[in-house]
Amino acid sequence: MDDQTRIELEAAAFRTLREHLMEKRTDVQNIDLMNLAGFCRNCLSRWYQEAANERGIEMSKDEAREIYYGMPYDDWKAENQTEASPEKQEAFKVAFAENVGENKG
Repeated sequence: MDDQTRIELEAAAFRTLREHLMEKRTDVQNIDLMNLAGFCRNCLSRWYQEAANERGIEMSKDEAREIYYGMPYDDWKAENQTEASPEKQEAFKVAFAENVGENKG
């Protein structure tokens, strides 16, 4: 397989993952994704931002989130996010530290 085809397939897989999380499984909370898988929608938007920045494209965290979520992040949260239990919040602290680090929120 040539590099361009590989890149196109990887991009298609990313778009499918995004669509799945944003349209088909809005019920799955970011905190649950992070606690179970070590990443969430915000991580995906951050990875998008980091890839842009590495290529000299200036993009803020908020800009990347709006691109990924298809709307301002606060709007997404208001429409789809529910309050997490204290247990989930504690588990999140551990998952975030292990998978993201202290400075990347």
